[in-house]
Amino acid sequence: MATEIERKFLLRNDSWREGASGRRYRQGYLSTEKERVVRIRTVDDEGYLTIKGVARGISRLEFEYAIPLADAETMLDTLCHTPIIDKTRYRIPVGGHVFEVDEFYGENAGLIVAEVELGSEDEHFERPDWLGEEVTDDPRYANAALIEHPYSAW
Repeated sequence: MATEIERKFLLRNDSWREGASGRRYRQGYLSTEKERVVRIRTVDDEGYLTIKGVARGISRLEFEYAIPLADAETMLDTLCHTPIIDKTRYRIPVGGHVFEVDEFYGENAGLIVAEVELGSEDEHFERPDWLGEEVTDDPRYANAALIEHPYSAW
């Protein structure tokens, strides 16, 4: 059983971009129910199915499986709720952690958030100077919420 423990932040400035390179993601949702979120994702030439449970604080169960790219693309194009999330994810090492910075496009253009995954809810991590306000507890910033209420409509 896998547990995801992550914190999410807005960014103060663009200094995180220095030396950053990213990968393009497309992701959609088969289910966005609170009890179970089921996501389909493509990253370059890879496909994934992810199932997430109910959040308890900043922790929740998460299971992710590789699936054939063609299957993932077909599900994104025919079965998933719209709009499909389109973003570039940048992985930025800071101290002993890696921040994942997501820059969104399409109906969520203009939104940029950073996430850091932790081993425990009280784990200490270095905060880079570009890290801004924490939005972990704000449900609007969840990717699954961005299909129902895109950033452009806020």
